[in-house]
Amino acid sequence: MDTISKYKACLLGGAIGDALGYAVEFYNEDTIFSEYGQNGITKYELAGGTAVFSDDTQMTLFTANGLLSAYYNKNSYIDSIYTSYKEWFITQSCTYEVKQKCGFASWIMDVPELWHRRAPGFTCLNAVSSGQKGSVKNPLNDSKGCGGIMRVAPVGLFFKNTDRISHTDMLAAEVSAITHGHELGYIPSACFAHIINLISHDEKITLKNAVLDSISHTEKLFKNYKHIDYFTKLMNKAVRLSEKKCSDLDSIHELGEGWVAEETLAIAIYCALKYENDFEKAIVTSVNHNGDSDSTGAVTGNIMGAYLGMDAIPRKFLDNLEIRDVISEIAEDLYNYDVEERTGKKYIK
Repeated sequence: MDTISKYKACLLGGAIGDALGYAVEFYNEDTIFSEYGQNGITKYELAGGTAVFSDDTQMTLFTANGLLSAYYNKNSYIDSIYTSYKEWFITQSCTYEVKQKCGFASWIMDVPELWHRRAPGFTCLNAVSSGQKGSVKNPLNDSKGCGGIMRVAPVGLFFKNTDRISHTDMLAAEVSAITHGHELGYIPSACFAHIINLISHDEKITLKNAVLDSISHTEKLFKNYKHIDYFTKLMNKAVRLSEKKCSDLDSIHELGEGWVAEETLAIAIYCALKYENDFEKAIVTSVNHNGDSDSTGAVTGNIMGAYLGMDAIPRKFLDNLEIRDVISEIAEDLYNYDVEERTGKKYIK
């Protein structure tokens, strides 16, 4: 399988899970199954003929933009991503007409759909607008919400050298710590980026081995942290549950609801491992529960896409997906970032 297929499927898969789950994000299970039937929501709830996604995918694309800006402008990755998040904040607090007046070097600011306010997390909004940049060593707050993890898949894709995977993992943690200061707000991001990095660049690795390697590596990377034991136990529990013949809802209930980062990743790991060869089943399972359906759907979609590639995504999930071509193009740019000759796009400030 071509690696570029994994890149595209990772970002598109995240947007698919996000868009499917966004319609039921604040529904409890009784409401979901009452409204959509015994299997829950299995196809898009279209708005004006479009499957729209939430802030999860928006911020994922701005993370990718920051990585590419840093590379081409030879800036700090963290500083560049932070700048990109400040631009994202503008899209959530102003109208697209502001773009026409101010002008921005980043070409994704030219995409009108990214200027829609899609239930952005208060922690992300407050952190980015504070004028301060949080970090692992200097946390801005004590939040462990899933707003830190749902946006970091591009970090796992971007760095192709798996010999430097610790660098990738720590960068993902730092990217999340910009807005989420609790250990469990950024440690899951390191684990998530590790999984994405392995399955998108190592054709031979199994999904289970990638997950187990990520858990082990994260445990070592954060070995002196207060909450690391709890985190690793929850991730290993997700692996064990995926191998049992329990109902999906019972298993997800044991892992949480996904409003916080470690639960989001645990649910995504469970769904991905339980249905590792079935993109649709994994995605559908990941959104039909009481919790943060768009975020658990997005992270599951990132993992399944990076593992299975484009051919595994049913056509019905690609049709009508909001700015599908833009997402694919950014995925291609992440894949091709080290190509010397570019074609005029401006990621650089």
